[in-house]
Formats: sequence, C-alpha cells, structure tokens
Amino acid sequence: MLNRTASDTQILLSHVPQQLRGPFARWPRVSDLALAIVMFLGSVFVTSNDSNQDLVIRNLSEIPISALCIFSVASGALYWRRSQPLIVMGLNLIARLALLMGLGFPDLWAMGVALYSVGRYVNNDQWSYYCVGTALVLDGCEVFKDTKSVADIGFGFVVAFLIWYIGRYLRIRSDYLRLLQEHAEQLEREHMADARRAVGEERSRIARELHDVVAHRVSLMTVQAGAAKTVAAEDLDGALRAMEAVEQEGRQALGELRHLLGVLRPEVEANGLGPQPGFADIPRLVEHLREMGLDATLTIDGAQANLPARVDLSTYRIVQEALTNVLKHAGPNARTEVRLNTNNREVIIEVLDRGHGVTILPGSGHGITGMRERAQLLGGSFEAGKRLGGGFQVVAHLPIEEKPL
Repeated sequence: MLNRTASDTQILLSHVPQQLRGPFARWPRVSDLALAIVMFLGSVFVTSNDSNQDLVIRNLSEIPISALCIFSVASGALYWRRSQPLIVMGLNLIARLALLMGLGFPDLWAMGVALYSVGRYVNNDQWSYYCVGTALVLDGCEVFKDTKSVADIGFGFVVAFLIWYIGRYLRIRSDYLRLLQEHAEQLEREHMADARRAVGEERSRIARELHDVVAHRVSLMTVQAGAAKTVAAEDLDGALRAMEAVEQEGRQALGELRHLLGVLRPEVEANGLGPQPGFADIPRLVEHLREMGLDATLTIDGAQANLPARVDLSTYRIVQEALTNVLKHAGPNARTEVRLNTNNREVIIEVLDRGHGVTILPGSGHGITGMRERAQLLGGSFEAGKRLGGGFQVVAHLPIEEKPL
C-alpha cells in the first residue's frame, strides 16, 4: 500500500509543470500600475486612421477633457483588475458606451485588458459570458455610426473573443494545476501518515519480540540463580550446575537479541539471519523447561504444517510467554499442561497450571498484554485468568487466515 501511494504521488508530481513566474506574478501591483499607465497612454495618443485603419499618433490638443477623464477612469481601474474584475469590466463598458455615443473616440485600450481579466479571474462563467457578450454588442454598435466596416467589426469580434478566451483558458488550466498539486500533496501526506503508522507498528512488534526474548530467558536465569543461592551451602555441585544453566540461558538470550537487532541493520545480509521460531519448536521449548525443573506436559492435536508465518511465530511466542509467567508466578512444583489443537480454521492454545502464585518477580505485568496484542493482530481472541480450584489458565484462538483488526 505504501509503495502504491508513493508511486501515485511521484506520478502526479511529475505531471505538475513548473510555472514560470514573470513580472506580473512576482510584482502584481507594480505590474498592474504600469499596465494601467500604458493603456491610458495608448488610448490617448494612438488611434486608427478612418481611411485605411492604420495606427496613427494624434496630438493631445485634439482630445477633449471629458475623453481624457474617461480614459483615466477606465485605465486606472485596471489596477484592481485581479481583485475586482467585474467592477473593472463594468467601468470599461460604461466608458466604451460613453465614447461611442457622445465623443466619437472608439478606441479604448483598457477594454482588452478588462476582457482578459474577466476570463482570467472571474470564476462565475455566467457573469463572464455576460461581460464578453456586452462588449461584443458595443463593438457591433459601431456599424450604426459608420466608423468601421463590417469586416473590421467582425475582426474586432474575433480579437475580443480570443482575448477573453485566453484569460479563461489560463484560469481553467491554473485551477486544474492547483487541484493536481493539492491532490499530490494530499497523497504525500497520506504516504507520510502510512509510513509513520508502519513505523509505530514495527516498533510495537520489536517491543513484543524483545519482551518475549528477554522475559523468558531472564526469568529462567533468575529461577536458576535463586536455586543456586538456595543450595550453594549444602550442594555445591548442584549450585554449579544451576549457574551453568544461567550462563547457557544468557548466551541464548544474547544470540536471540543479536538476531532480532540484526533485522534492524539494512547492511546485514538476509543469509546471515537465522529463522524465527515457530510451531515446530514448541516441543523443544517445553523439553528445555523440563530440564530446568518445570513439571510440564505437551499435547498436540491436528496437523500443524504450512501455517502462515505470523501465526507460526505468534503461536510459539504465546506459549513461550505463558510458560515464562508460570516460572515467574506459579510457585515451586507447579504442574503445567500445554495443549495445542489445529484445524483448517484456527490454532487453539491452552496453557494451564496448578500453581499457587507465591513467586512474584519485579517487572512483570506486560506479558499478558503482549499475548493479547499478538492474538488480536491476527483477528483472534485471548483469555487469561484464574482457574476454578486454583492455578491459572491462558487460552488463545489464532485464525489460520490472517485477519488483522
């Protein structure tokens, strides 16, 4: 899931082109002010020749004060073309109508910029259509004033529409790129959240493994060390054998810790790591505990081949932790039964003891939580509690088909 999310994020980011930031994007206010001044000067001094429609420069003395005022209002409004495009367009339409009806100055350069701004910055397409339609109607009114030919007016229609359409196209493209960028960023956030969740789950798994390894081995070492201390004065050979068992358990604990921590080192090759314990190792575990003095029996019903890896490992760890708790808490001479039953649907684990709970070691209390978490992560169930008549029992059901909650 993580790889697919990361791949989708990379694909989306690769399709988001890098937009060029020109002066209008870097310094919008200054650029709009300069644009307004240029449009004003163009409207005042540049006009078209009525005979051949060539552009000519006219004298300032030819322009009445009222036309200059209209040019200044229409062009000055362009300073707010990004934030208030409809108001700017409305002022330019009024100015265009006033010039056509009373003053005979048809050229208004600011109208083209206002049309572009409507297409570029107005999200309501209906109002955008109204504006461009009104502008085209005003252009068509020049037919009645005989200032331009039908061909020139048609060409003006095309130019005005193209200016508006370019603005609208850029707005749609900008919105699309923004949505694409937001989608890519959302996928990236989800990817990071999934990665953090995976790290948390891996930390919990490692913590459970460390607890199972350390608690089991250290409990055995503690029991053997206590036995050696008890018999040291009367049976020196027995104390030496107990201390040899402590040394052996310590070496095995170090070996398992090296194996577990080796998984965390990416430079270590997989061939250098031993296999994880599983269902098939439980008889050896029980036999080892018998050698350490625990009165334990093992009963296995059903076939246990081809168990999923997580079920295989969890079965071993739950039995290991339950037997470790027997060593910790059941007291001396506690009789323990380990029952394993497998079928096509689940593995049933029962660890029963008839101890009296007289041995309490510091640091206990997380084993039952770890066993319960292992069972629940596989979609199974776990129960632990006192038995009628004395003792303690652990019962776990692990589904063969992994169904993490």
